[in-house]
Amino acid sequence: MSTEANITVFKRRESEARSYCRSFDTVFTSASGSEMTDVNGKTYIDFLAGCSSLNYGHNDPDMKAALIEHISNDGIAHGLDMYTETKQAFLETFEQKILQPRNMSHKVMMVGPTGTNAVEAAMKLARKVTGRTNIIAFTNGFHGMTLGALAATGNKGKRNGGGLPLQGVTRMPYEGSLGEGGDTLAIIEQMLENDSSGIDAPAAFLLEPVQGEGGLNAASPEWMRGIARLAKKFGALLIADDIQAGIGRTGTFFSFEKMGIEPDLIPLAKSLSGMGLPFAALLVKPEHDLWKPAEHNGTFRGNTHAFVTARVAIEKFWSDERFEKEIATRAGILTEAMETLAKSIPGARLKGRGMMQGVDVGSGELAGAICAEAFERGLIIETSGAQDEVVKVLAPLTTPEETFRKGLKILLEAAASQVNETKFAAE
Repeated sequence: MSTEANITVFKRRESEARSYCRSFDTVFTSASGSEMTDVNGKTYIDFLAGCSSLNYGHNDPDMKAALIEHISNDGIAHGLDMYTETKQAFLETFEQKILQPRNMSHKVMMVGPTGTNAVEAAMKLARKVTGRTNIIAFTNGFHGMTLGALAATGNKGKRNGGGLPLQGVTRMPYEGSLGEGGDTLAIIEQMLENDSSGIDAPAAFLLEPVQGEGGLNAASPEWMRGIARLAKKFGALLIADDIQAGIGRTGTFFSFEKMGIEPDLIPLAKSLSGMGLPFAALLVKPEHDLWKPAEHNGTFRGNTHAFVTARVAIEKFWSDERFEKEIATRAGILTEAMETLAKSIPGARLKGRGMMQGVDVGSGELAGAICAEAFERGLIIETSGAQDEVVKVLAPLTTPEETFRKGLKILLEAAASQVNETKFAAE
């Protein structure tokens, strides 16, 4: 059956809101590790990984076996926020393997199933704790598509979908957004100190240590410490949105590790479940856990099946330092390839860090063409940035070196093809 015949029902019945399928115009049937296979039997290397929801790859065998066993034994499928053995096992593992080794006292708040739910809870709690309403977010930030999180999101196209004024947020410049020499920390401090700036005292500073959808803008440790200092100075909480940059994507479990900051609130989602299952949570410093029972809830707060796979993921990958070292090795390979790509395109530049890197090629049209050509050659990869100008690599952190190098080779060849085609057209 042709691809066109296979996708007929999607065009007939699925909403026009569908997105990724427009770039990857085929029907996928199976996936394993870092590869996906379609109905025609063609296998693609996956450098998208569910937009960083599959940091450990597709269908990890240990997570899959544990989940199958849980389901086969009539394990709890849905428990609201009741006590269950699966939740207990997850919390104990998360406490012992993640929080305690990092000297983090945070409590774990189960929220709705996606990242935007975690951000909404963080904003809501910051306002409750401080008695203030204003949230400071940053240029090029992306925090979700529900109205509160959308108000903190910078992208014009996504904001326009809100359908009404988005309020309660003041936008400040992210590090580097004003070009070389622009001291964004000084500007933010001056604006907040000025009683006539028109900016209300903030309840929180909400930021991504690495802006995923915003174009892989990576904040420096110095800038992150500066924002933490300003939050303390002005009586605001610090919210580190680690939904896309966390769970090992930048090299450590949290993307802000070793930066010398202690965020008050940490939204997590995407790869938290380990296997692509919906699971989001908000880490909360104990002194800020001022919720009344059920004051913030949701039917799907805490995915019991995700507790099973998340526990296995933590035990398997975060019991010692081996996985971090493996990520660092792959990140070095990625940096080398991205530097080669950047050098091949006039004015292009490397962005991001760890296994969250890409290249700003200066044009959304060129970046899109490179990704489309890569797909034709067997590689799934997407763009990001305000104008979709960044070719963005989000390969699973577990990708075998041979497969990883093969995918990067495809990307470099696709880029060379499109750059040459662009030059030819110009001539």
